[in-house]
Amino acid sequence: MLHQKPIDLRHKCLFYIGHIPTFLDMLLSKSIGGSPTEPAFFWKIFERGIDPHVDDPTHCHNHSEVPEKDEDWPTLNSILGFRDRVRKRLLDLYAELESGQRPLTRNIARTLVMTLEHEGFHIETLLYMLIQRAGTGTLPPPGFHTPDWTALSEQWGRIPAASPTQALLGPATLTLGQDDSEAEDEDPLLNGTDDVLNRTYGWDNESPARVVQVEAFKAEWRPITNNEYMAFWRSSADKDMPKSWIEEDGEIKVRTLYGYVSMSVAGDWAVLTSYDDLETYAKWKGGRLPTEPELRLFLDTYDVGHEGGANIGFRNWHPVPATTGIKSLDGRGSNGGVWEWTSTLFANHEGLVPTKLFTGYSTDFFDGKHHVVLGASYATIPRLGRKTVRNFYQHNYPYPWVGARVVYDL
Repeated sequence: MLHQKPIDLRHKCLFYIGHIPTFLDMLLSKSIGGSPTEPAFFWKIFERGIDPHVDDPTHCHNHSEVPEKDEDWPTLNSILGFRDRVRKRLLDLYAELESGQRPLTRNIARTLVMTLEHEGFHIETLLYMLIQRAGTGTLPPPGFHTPDWTALSEQWGRIPAASPTQALLGPATLTLGQDDSEAEDEDPLLNGTDDVLNRTYGWDNESPARVVQVEAFKAEWRPITNNEYMAFWRSSADKDMPKSWIEEDGEIKVRTLYGYVSMSVAGDWAVLTSYDDLETYAKWKGGRLPTEPELRLFLDTYDVGHEGGANIGFRNWHPVPATTGIKSLDGRGSNGGVWEWTSTLFANHEGLVPTKLFTGYSTDFFDGKHHVVLGASYATIPRLGRKTVRNFYQHNYPYPWVGARVVYDL
């Protein structure tokens, strides 16, 4: 399995096991100095993954050159040994910080946060790759019992329906992002204890804070479900089936890390597919997909987040039905544990300062093909569920755990 590519547009699984510690090692060297952890040539193989254009895979940003033959790749044991040595380097840094041998600066703090969140992002990447082979190679999560799908279905069947009246939002003034520029990290006047500790470190595209106006609009209380998309898909003979689905013995089922489940179980989960697919569905319903400010306004108003019990941070190893729109709860609830597409292109904005720690993290994808996605999935670590995080995927990339809700102009 390690040498397989569940998704052709990504590296083989083994790459990600080496990439995560390599990224940590490289950023530690940038931040505090020092030579690469041995073997140093891992930096050349595992530095950066790939995100080629879906419609032209020969077009891709700068990335590592990996071996072509399986036998030329480092062994799993050598990669795990490297990982352990890098982790020792990290633990040594924490010991120096705790003892006072090394002062904690904004640059070091940012490095620690960035490498942690990078690992969180890639855990999710590896899982949405592996789910494509669930039931045909990928094993269920070890140490977890397979869910009692029958009992869960009965429980979910008792969730009250959303209000028949769509949510009305706006007009509103909204602040997107936060003020956390990496460019200020070296300013000695901004490296006092309060400046270093009492701040939320983010990715370059989160900053600076921007004030935007949101006009009035209506939104569906819940993301498009598998059942809803199924009705649309069956009416459109030329539409490809979502990659989150699979046909088995003539029945359309939904992929999970435990294997395939029937629509009787997963019908009310959000459908996970590309922006293009869901935009087409929205038009079929007479609406559209929300802009980033519109979706941010909806989530800020009605989503309870991880602290409110949302399906984030591996509370489950699968989506669940959404619970927003229940009148007795003032509409507040969860979208079921998925990221959500927006119609906003991932692009530069005034005041954005590109990161030097992770060169090209955002700017390489200001290509007119990537869209902003917001929220968090069931496999997103909770700190990445903060409201300023802006994830992004190509509009026609169908594999990540991203759904969408329909909105309507007034």
